[in-house]
Formats: sequence, C-alpha cells, structure tokens
Amino acid sequence: MTDHAEETPEPSPDRADADEPSADDSASERADAIDSPAGGSSTGGPTGNGHARLADRLASGLALPATPTEPDDASVFEIGDVPAGTGFPQSVASGDPTPGGVVCWTRLDPDRYDPETPVGIEVVAEESFEDFEDAADAAEAENAENGERKGFGNAEVVYRGVVTDAEIVAAHDHTLKIDLEGELDPDRSYYYRFVHDGYHSRVGRCTTLPEPGASVEELSFAVVTCQDYQNGYYGAYAHIAEEDVDFLLHVGDFVYESADGQFAGRSGDFPNRDVTHPSGHNHAWELADYRNLYRTYRRDPHCQRAWRRHTVIAGRDDHEVADNLYWDYEADAPGSEHPRGDDPEFMQGLTADAIHAWWEFMPVDIRYDLDTERLHERFRVWRTFEFGDLLELIVTDERLFRSPPREGLPTEDATDPDNEPPGRTMLGDEQREWFVEEVTTSETLWTVWCDEVLTVPFRVGAGRASLYPVPGSWDGYTRERREIGRKLDRAGVSNFVTLTGDMHCYIAGYKQTEYRDAIGTRRDGPVPESDRLGVELMTPAMTSVTVAEGLKLGGTPLEEPIGRAIGWGVRAQNPHIEYFDSHHNGYSVVEFTPEACTYAAYAVDKTTNSRSANKELLAAYRVPEGQVDLENVTAKKRAEEAESNRRDAGGNGAGRTNENGIEAERDVEERNRPRVERARPTTDDRRRTNAVRRSLHSTDSYQFSTIGFVRSVLRS
Repeated sequence: MTDHAEETPEPSPDRADADEPSADDSASERADAIDSPAGGSSTGGPTGNGHARLADRLASGLALPATPTEPDDASVFEIGDVPAGTGFPQSVASGDPTPGGVVCWTRLDPDRYDPETPVGIEVVAEESFEDFEDAADAAEAENAENGERKGFGNAEVVYRGVVTDAEIVAAHDHTLKIDLEGELDPDRSYYYRFVHDGYHSRVGRCTTLPEPGASVEELSFAVVTCQDYQNGYYGAYAHIAEEDVDFLLHVGDFVYESADGQFAGRSGDFPNRDVTHPSGHNHAWELADYRNLYRTYRRDPHCQRAWRRHTVIAGRDDHEVADNLYWDYEADAPGSEHPRGDDPEFMQGLTADAIHAWWEFMPVDIRYDLDTERLHERFRVWRTFEFGDLLELIVTDERLFRSPPREGLPTEDATDPDNEPPGRTMLGDEQREWFVEEVTTSETLWTVWCDEVLTVPFRVGAGRASLYPVPGSWDGYTRERREIGRKLDRAGVSNFVTLTGDMHCYIAGYKQTEYRDAIGTRRDGPVPESDRLGVELMTPAMTSVTVAEGLKLGGTPLEEPIGRAIGWGVRAQNPHIEYFDSHHNGYSVVEFTPEACTYAAYAVDKTTNSRSANKELLAAYRVPEGQVDLENVTAKKRAEEAESNRRDAGGNGAGRTNENGIEAERDVEERNRPRVERARPTTDDRRRTNAVRRSLHSTDSYQFSTIGFVRSVLRS
C-alpha cells in the first residue's frame, strides 16, 4: 500500500551527471492557471472546467516537434575526431510514424551545447548499408569533411536540416524533436543522426508507415510495459534491440514516480539502480523530478539501443504521473495515490509537470490546439496508426478521463454493470464514441487496440463467492465495458485484438459478450465462439514487481512452483483465460499476416545487466484470420527458434559486438561468470506449495485474492 503520510524532503545529494533545473522546473513557481471558458466535462461527470484548467497549464511551453530549415552552410555537418554519442547522453529515438515521416528525438548535453551553433539532423536510406551495424560503424569511423550531399559513411543524404532556435532546446531540458513529415517515402527504413558543433549522436533507424490501403504482407511489434528502473535491469531491451520487428509498442509506465523503491519487490538485488529526486521527496513532486527520472531511465544503454533500432509508438499509463491516476469529478481535478493525491490544486500542477516531461522525452507527435476548450480536444494521446490494408492500431488514454475508484469490496454484486453508479467512465464520452467509431468502421484486415489495462474480467472464486481484485482494470468500469462490447458485437467486428499491459502478467484470453465462471462453465459448457468478440494479449512487466515478488518469493525455490500453481488457479476460475503467468518478467512479440496473428511471450532474466541475459520462450499462441480461437503453438515456435539458433553462429550472444564493432566487456565477463545454481526445494517448501495448490483448488477461496493480488503487485 502507498504511504499517504506527508513526506519531509531531505536535501538531495549532488549528482555528477544531474543537470541544473530549468527556471520552470517547479510547479509552485508556475503562474496560476489561466481562466478558461466554462465547459462541461468530457465524460458525462459533473460539469466543471478542471480539464480546461489543466489544458491551460499545459499550454505553457510544450515540447512540440521542430521543423528544421535548409542549412546555409554544409560545415554544420562536419564531424570532429570524437566518439559517436559524445554530447548526446540520452542517445536518439524515433516515433509516431506516418507514411511521410517520423518524429526524431534526442537530448543534448547542456555542458557541451553551444546556443550559437545550429543542431543538424541528416538522414540516409537504409539501402546505403548492409545492416544497422555497418551504418553505426561508418558514422563512428568518420572524422573528415563530407561533400555537399554526402552523409555518414559517404552515403547519399535523403534529408538534411538544421534547428537554429536555441530557445527551443534550452526550454525543454535540452531535448529536441524533429518532425520529418513530408520528407520521407512510405514503408521504408532510414538511418539518421544528429550533429552539433563537430560531434554527432549514435545512429538511429526509423521506419515510415505504408500508404493507406497499400498491400502489406506482414507486420510485427515488440510490446513492452512497466519498466521500474529500481526493480531490475533492462536485459529485455537488449534482446528487443536484436529482434527483427517492424515497430516497438510501449503500452505505458516508461518511468515510475518513486525514488525509494516504493514499487520495487527486490530493489536490494539490483546495484547501481538508485534514483534520487532533486526535490528530496520519495515521490516525484515537481517538473525537475520528472525530468530527472527520464534522464535516468534513458541513460540505460540497453534501453537506448532498443529505442535507436526501432521506431516507437508510445502510450501512457499512470506511473508517468502517479500511482492509480484518475479524474476526481467532485474536485474537478486529477487524483491519485500520491501522498498529496487528494489536494486538487497540487495534483493539477503535478499532472501538468508530468505530462510536460513525458512530452519532452518521448518521440511523439501529439498536437496541442489552444483554440478549443476541452482537454480531450487540446491534448490527445488517443490516436490511430494505419499500416496499409493489413492493420489499424488504436491507442487510447485511460487515465485522464477515468472516474475515481469505487469504495467497498469488489464482489460479484458490486461489479455487476446494473449495480454500477451511472456516469462512471474509463474513456469519457467523446473518446468512447471515437473509439467505437474507429473499431466498427475500420477497413483494415486486423483492428488492434493498444490498451493500458486489462479489459476482460479477472475473477477469484466462483458464483457469489467471487472477488474482482483488480478494480483499476475494466472490472471497475463494467457498465462502460458492457456498452462498448454490445456495440462492437452489433457491428459484427472481426479480427479484433487487444494488446495490453499494466498488470505485470502474461495473459492470452478471449473478449466475450458474456463470461462464465468455473461453475457456469461446468453447468452450461464454455461460451461459444460466436459470442467471442476478439482476443486479449497482455505483455508482462519488463522489470516491475511480479506476484511472486509481492509474495516475497522472488528468486527463491518456491517462485516457480507457486507461480505455476497461481497460473493454474487463475485459468480454472476464469475459463476465458487460456494462458496466465505472473512470476516472470520480459516482453512479447506480436506478428500479423493476412493469415493469422501470432503472440510470443518471452521471459528475460532481469537480474543480469547484460545483452546475454537469459531469454526463454514461455508460450506462443496463434489466432487464425476470421476466427476467434487461440491455438497453442508453443512447441512449434520453440522448434523454429531452436533451428534458427543452430544456424546462428553467434549462439547465446557470444561474440556479439556493440555498435563500434567491439565486443562489450560486460558481456564477456557475464559469459565467464559461473552460474549460480538455484537451491533445490526442501520438504517444507513442497508442503507450502501443496498448501497453495489446495487453496487455489477451492473455487470459493479468498486466499488467492487477499494474499496474492490485493496485497501486492496489482496495485503497482
């Protein structure tokens, strides 16, 4: 549980790599919110202008993408004899692709930045090099002047531009976003880099979308979420960097607002993952704190490498602001489990600060329209991406418009849609109507919802002896879930896939018009396929606390057997869930073709800070086009990967090189380090495991809820 006591800040220690806060870093130093035109809430809640006040706070100094100009002097792109990455401590990234461009992002070192010198960006076609490593090596080896239209490695330049407005850079913690819309061709990959004052960033790769309606034969995403820096290393990102996927989809919780391991289960096991807020608080308190979080997370080399190699589509969940963020319609302001989450004025400023930092550090092209009155019209995280005729991706915002959590025990009766108070919402009226319209009118073969939280029911028990221990999911908003489900059912939606995160678990399950518990399934049989709306595929937490860690079993002999027992219990009590795992961390890869959607769930050892962190395929499921059927193809997928590994001379990452062509010393050390064998379970361990199995076997058991979920991870 989050401690709601007021924190007494202590002076923060000096950090060698911390930047001085900007003049507008503190929420308390901001001017009062501008009076805005009166307007009702966008959600059907009480009328007020709280959303408009938040929108007005956001209007001040948002980090919008810059549009470069043609360089007057090619000497801007001359490179000195300095290593790649010098002057760009958080590296580069690209995101929010369109058929004509992407947003390219970087951050410059404030100590090296010269406001009198332009910042340049140059882009070359992917065909200029054999692979990513060749492009990176060419940039690293270059230290001579280039010709008028020659880029790194003397490749032909596709685009070259400069940003001369130093105020844009300095105002946003020295981050810079470049909008390349209209400069690139559809459905192509490019290499890019930033240059400034004789030094240059590492090389990034970006990919544009196909033209709408264009024929697309395959598309793949690496899907990630919940990457608490203090609770593990980013070995998963190291593997994602090597994945042959088209895009990286981040479902949310890129940063956690904590600085003292509040949400970590095993923080003591991960040296050199400390976070200290400039404010001295244990929770983020102001803009300087959020900026420091992003700088810290983005210094991780594995994170940098994955975000350099894959164009990102980013959603946002609660921890980018504060735990369990919602909109308090009575106070007409955001609320949360932050220590000052019940202070409306403070939460208005805190939320604005958090969104400012997210906007600065994410390669997103989210526009702000000052001429409209309501927040959802001014600032829209919800947006769509169309991948030719194959797939439409719909990204929603499930935090800024959701109603507060309900009081009381989440029983069967309490969560019945007919018993839920009217007006409660997750999406708000306008976003809900937009979402339904997008899904029901989509003309692509597959329709995919990038959704922050679990949409299908998650039950513990059976019949009236049931609890729904994840009230922050759609189990807390069942009336709206039913309304959306009915509209999609009436529209005859097909090939509908939901990609979700938040719950720190792997899940493959069915979205249905009705859900039966274990008793109903035994009595009436399973829900027929005709009543299935689609499938839900949850990606796990990359590092954030698992159920096993919440039970203090992380890294112990009981972690695996009790994790399997919990998985068995969840599936038994939720017949619509085909696969469940709550004791691993990792990521997933989801592939789409005209024939099928395939979900592969990978576990990665977060205790190893190396590219060679152990990776394991836990499960794979295939959904045939035109059907709502989860086919278990795990054995086939493992065989295919084993054969691929046999053909790969690199094996388990041995001999893998970094972007300078030099094998990473840490990888060599890791391969030479003796493996620590896991202790064998004792007789007492086995007895405890069997006791858990027996408790889960009882369909009216409450142990699973009170011990496993309510007490631990599912509130993180």
